[in-house]
Amino acid sequence: MTSSLDQLSAGTLDWLGANLDHFDPYAADAGTATHRQAKAVLELALLCHCSPRPGGSHDERLDGARALLRKLWQRPEFPRLFDAHPPSAPTYGLAYAALAPDGIDDSACRDTLGRLAPDFLSPAGKSPLKRMEIRFYADKAGADHTIEPYAELVGQSPLVTLTAAAPGSAETGGTVTGGTVTGDVAPLTDSEGYSLTHAAFFLGDYGRTTTGLAGDALAHARDLVRRMLDHCVGQDRWDLAAELVITQFILGLEPLRTPSGAAAVECLVRAQRSDGAIPGRSAALMASRSAPAGEFFRKAYHTTLVTALMTLVLSSGRPSWHRD
Repeated sequence: MTSSLDQLSAGTLDWLGANLDHFDPYAADAGTATHRQAKAVLELALLCHCSPRPGGSHDERLDGARALLRKLWQRPEFPRLFDAHPPSAPTYGLAYAALAPDGIDDSACRDTLGRLAPDFLSPAGKSPLKRMEIRFYADKAGADHTIEPYAELVGQSPLVTLTAAAPGSAETGGTVTGGTVTGDVAPLTDSEGYSLTHAAFFLGDYGRTTTGLAGDALAHARDLVRRMLDHCVGQDRWDLAAELVITQFILGLEPLRTPSGAAAVECLVRAQRSDGAIPGRSAALMASRSAPAGEFFRKAYHTTLVTALMTLVLSSGRPSWHRD
C-alpha cells in the first residue's frame, strides 16, 4: 500500500475497533443510540465479509468486529431489530442471512428467510438496482428467488443508463442568475451517484467478479465515475468519494494511478482525524469536535467504515480478468 492508503487503513480500522460498543445494540448505553443499530451492524458485517480478498491474508485488525458479529448472530432476538424500520426490514433480513459468520448455528438466519414474503424475492415492481441488490444478497444467503441473471440486469443498471448533466445544468445544483446557471454543479444528483456505486458493488461483488460491462458501456461508466469523483473531491464529499474509488477498482482501473482516484485518497487523508475517524459524510455534514460520543459515532461511523472498506479493496490481489 502507499503511505496514504496505509494511513487511512490503519486509522479507520483502529477507530472502528475502538468503537465496537456503539455498534452493539445490547451494550450498556445502547438505549441512548441515535443511529440505526441494525443498519450499522449489517454494514460492519459487510466489511468483514469483504475483507478476505483473493491472494490476501486474514486481517487481524477485524478480529474484534468478527467476535461481536458472531455473538450477535447467535442471539435469536437480534433480527427483531429489523422490524423497527418496516420499509427496510425485508432487505435487512436478507442481508442478515447472507452475511452470517461462518460456522454458527444458522437457525435464526433460516427462520428470517422463511418470514420473507415470496413477492419480495421476485422482480415484480422493483427497479433494476433493487433487483440487483436482492439477487446479490439472496445468492449469498442461498435463498430461492426469481430475479433475472446479472447478464440481463447489467444493461438496465445505472452504470449504463445514467448520463452526466451538461456543465451548468440547473438540475445538478447550479444557481440560476439572469437565465444562466452558475456555481459548481455535480454531473449527477446525490441519489444517482449512490445508485452508480451500488450497482457496481452488486454486479462486481466489490471487485471479486466481472461486472459484465465492456466496450462503450464500460468506457461510459468509467467516465461517469471520474466526473462524479472529481466533483466530490472538490466539494469534500468524503463518503461518496470513497464509494466511487471502490467503483473505479471494480471497473478494472487502478484508482491510485488515476488522477481522480489519487486525489480522492488524499482528500480522505486530509479529512481523517488523529483518532482515525472520518468525521462525517462530507465537510458540510461533519460532526463537531465537541459532539457527544453517540452523536459523533452516528455521523462518523458510515464514512469511516466505507473508507476502511476502500483501503481493503484497493490493497487486495486482483483476479487476472480484472486487469486492463
